[in-house]
Amino acid sequence: MLVDQDLGRGAILEQALKDAGHRVIGRIADDADLAAEVARLQPDIIIIDMDAPSRDTLEQMREISRDRPKPIILFSGKRDSDYIRQAVQAGVSAYVVDGLSQDRIMPIVEVAIARFREFQALKRELEETKTQLADRKLIERAKGLLMQRKGMSEQAAYQVLRKTAMSRNTSIAEVARTLLSLEDLMF
Repeated sequence: MLVDQDLGRGAILEQALKDAGHRVIGRIADDADLAAEVARLQPDIIIIDMDAPSRDTLEQMREISRDRPKPIILFSGKRDSDYIRQAVQAGVSAYVVDGLSQDRIMPIVEVAIARFREFQALKRELEETKTQLADRKLIERAKGLLMQRKGMSEQAAYQVLRKTAMSRNTSIAEVARTLLSLEDLMF
């Protein structure tokens, strides 16, 4: 999907993408409905070509990155380092100042896609690690509860949680969560 305010530059982008075998599924000249258009068209990548994108554009990019993550490439005339930092924080995978030439477009697109994929993989890994840590804390609390209430050793408490999880075909963390919920309900 292309967002461009300059039809000439937009045509260069579109032609380079077509030459590389890509299809432009949408082209808008104004960023006012960017998030809505992305939701409607579901593009694989978003290329924005603007001299000076507004704060509203940054907010829409942030919304897209949060709700429907996509690689976003921003061609801009704005060289302000604070603005570039804000754009990257809003989800821009590649920020390119000046120098829009047809032979540079595809390498920029490829780098942006690779960077986006790497970032998404790191984000998933971080979420998985957070979940595992939270599960570990639940299991430790549940073991502590069994040790306190039933006078079990740590190993025996873990075995009870493990056996219960296996018999119910669920995770140890889910058994721990249920046990702790019941404890909260009872006391």
